[in-house]
Amino acid sequence: MKRKRRIFTGEIYRHKSRITVDGSKQRYGIDYDETYSPVITSTWPAARFFLILSLIQDWHTRQLDFVLAYPQANVDRDLYMDIPKGVHIPGTGRGTHVLKLIKNLYGQRQAGRVWYDHLTRGLKELGFVQSSVDECVFYYKTSVFLVYVDDTILLGPNEKELADIITLLQTKFNVESEGDLGDYLGIRLRKYKDGDQTVLELTQPQLIKSILEDLNLVSKDGDKHVIKSHQVPALSTKLITPDLKGPKFDNRFNYRRVIGKLLYLEKSSRPELAYAVHQCARFCNDPRQSHGEAVKRIGRYLAGTADKGMLLRPNDSTLHCWTHGSLPKPADALFDCWVDASHAAEWNRASATDDAATAKSRMGWVITFAGCPMLWASKMQTEIALSSTEAEYIALSQSMREVLPVMALMKEAQARKLPVNAVSPTVHCRLFEDNSGAIEIAKVPKMRPRTKHLNIKYHHFRSFVQDGSVSVHHVGTADQIADIFTKPLNLELFQKHRKALLGW
Repeated sequence: MKRKRRIFTGEIYRHKSRITVDGSKQRYGIDYDETYSPVITSTWPAARFFLILSLIQDWHTRQLDFVLAYPQANVDRDLYMDIPKGVHIPGTGRGTHVLKLIKNLYGQRQAGRVWYDHLTRGLKELGFVQSSVDECVFYYKTSVFLVYVDDTILLGPNEKELADIITLLQTKFNVESEGDLGDYLGIRLRKYKDGDQTVLELTQPQLIKSILEDLNLVSKDGDKHVIKSHQVPALSTKLITPDLKGPKFDNRFNYRRVIGKLLYLEKSSRPELAYAVHQCARFCNDPRQSHGEAVKRIGRYLAGTADKGMLLRPNDSTLHCWTHGSLPKPADALFDCWVDASHAAEWNRASATDDAATAKSRMGWVITFAGCPMLWASKMQTEIALSSTEAEYIALSQSMREVLPVMALMKEAQARKLPVNAVSPTVHCRLFEDNSGAIEIAKVPKMRPRTKHLNIKYHHFRSFVQDGSVSVHHVGTADQIADIFTKPLNLELFQKHRKALLGW
């Protein structure tokens, strides 16, 4: 039994009930084999790409929902289940009879995969063409169909074509149109006009409220105590360390659950939280009191910004408020990738013996399309870099693994004759780095005594630099947006980079 609520108001708008099977009793190789079911590029990057494109091109959007999606597919093999308690069938009994499944019920280990195969097969029969870059992107004439399990987005330049596609889908699937974009995957999408420009706002008020409730940072009715808020999510004067000698966390809140919610919030609509959240996430296995206080600080920051989110405003000047000399115009470059790394910035003498990771560098990047954040990351490098140049170059290489597939998606959309050429006839990415040594290694493929040990796997993107698909540019440290992903910043720098990322 489940109650579905509106993201912004919390209003219950649907009651759902399902009969499910006990997947824990299934045996590998007998009752199931493969269970993997793809979702759109780890939830959001491809979706953001097409949403930003729809803002630039003034496309129409529709949100669709497949009603009880999984049972729309047949099972992939013979499966049986006990007769549910309370169900009485004349001449049968729970101890003497079982039910043979015909439909793909919820609870099966392979249920998601069976549904995805059924959906993909049906879409192809209806004339949709599956993307070769992202398995959950489908094209139909001039429209694009994005799939995340049973929640989908349909967008394109022709409103009548979208209506015809919905009618076409309803001939094969039980699918409902929920109108223009609203609540999608726990995120509230609100489109509005700011002068002549269309802006898309992404917020998660219900998730933030849930986090604050978990942290006991919500004032109760009649309580005059005002929750103290912070202006930055992490102290710039103190790094979070393993703190092995510090007192154990007192479990005043569920540490893992709060971190899980913060990770989804950060990846969906609040990139400025990435560094602080990922630092705290490192210690889920054995949190200390200091780690609990760090999580609480993130909560106090959210308490003061609970109504905020991310504004997608294509070609917003806030991302280009400094001079880059002879760089191409933002609209010509299409993609920008801002990359940074902090070489062994979290090294701690006290814990170095017990924690080798303290010598590793943290890297971060943000990939923007037409000035809008599309994909970002803050993570520890998997190996120890021997210099800041090496750490920065590894970050460059890792970020390009994310950029190149997105560039391929744009080229594919152009090849499909979608109306994207008004943005730019060429697909190009500007790569911004503040380390001159890393830039030289990327541009000039020659052996150097101090960097010749770099593994060949990190040189994979240099061919794209040489053919002009990617251009590498130096940016001053003060203007490096990716700084917000690699270290705790003071208030001035934090607000500057947050403005560039989120628009506020």
